[in-house]
Amino acid sequence: MKLTKEQALEIKDQQLQENKTKRVSAPELEKILYEAIPILDHGFIRVVDYMGNDTSIVQAARVSYGKGTKKVNTDAGLIKYLMRHWHSTPFEMCEIKYHVKLPIFIARQWIRHRTANVNEYSARYSILDKEFYLPLPEHLAAQSQSNRQGRGDVLKGDQAKQVLDLLKKDAERTYKNYEEMLNETYDGNIIDEKKTGLARELARMNLTLNTYTQWYWKTDLLNLMNFLRLRADQHAQYEIRAYAIAMLDTLKKWVPTTYEAFMDYRVGGTEVSAKGKLIIQKLINREKVKLEDSGLSKREWNELMTAFNLKNKLV
Repeated sequence: MKLTKEQALEIKDQQLQENKTKRVSAPELEKILYEAIPILDHGFIRVVDYMGNDTSIVQAARVSYGKGTKKVNTDAGLIKYLMRHWHSTPFEMCEIKYHVKLPIFIARQWIRHRTANVNEYSARYSILDKEFYLPLPEHLAAQSQSNRQGRGDVLKGDQAKQVLDLLKKDAERTYKNYEEMLNETYDGNIIDEKKTGLARELARMNLTLNTYTQWYWKTDLLNLMNFLRLRADQHAQYEIRAYAIAMLDTLKKWVPTTYEAFMDYRVGGTEVSAKGKLIIQKLINREKVKLEDSGLSKREWNELMTAFNLKNKLV
């Protein structure tokens, strides 16, 4: 990732700001506020603003539950209690805003999480940067034969080289045509003084989906955790997972107590159906249980056995 001179100066100016406040803050998050954290080849995330910290969640919960929190008398214990019992509203009291630079095809996947306020770079108003995402060779994988939305084995040799060449050439060719239609280069130079450029809102339709875009993305803590639970998971597409993993670190710096509870109960925990619970209880009691008698599909059965590391029970 390479920042422009203007971007680097803007970040430096923002980080030099010193503002006194009576509001709660997160010291570890303050240390990286505005900093561009590199993702993929040209992307990044930046935390540009936030509201609240772990104490904000505790305060909101105690207003809500009053005397009911007496048995959970520590902040960490209360946050764990809220997470464990799916009491979600107190987590909505904290908010965070990111500046994200990402490939368009990842942005389209990301925007499916309809729980945030988003303001994207306008390609009607401005010319998109001449930057494209090109995967590293180890991420060029074939289509999975068992999962229609997954990857299989990594491509090798001439085939991998051919794919990378196609991605690069197509992106460069369509961007060159984009500039010609605009009659303007990405750095603002007019190509032919005698011609009138096509409207930017029309010229942009020719760009490839690996072109980079940018947006500001603001969400509350609850919806951020829902996003990260799905997108930081090993089953998520690598490219969006790379962003989610970096965001997990910002979550840890922002609300460390909540982060620990989230990793324990949401990321590291396992949801079990009523039938699955009965099967595990029987196995604990050393009773014999078969797939045919379980009421589960083969896929559900194997997922349950894998979650509890019962590999000898896989079918």
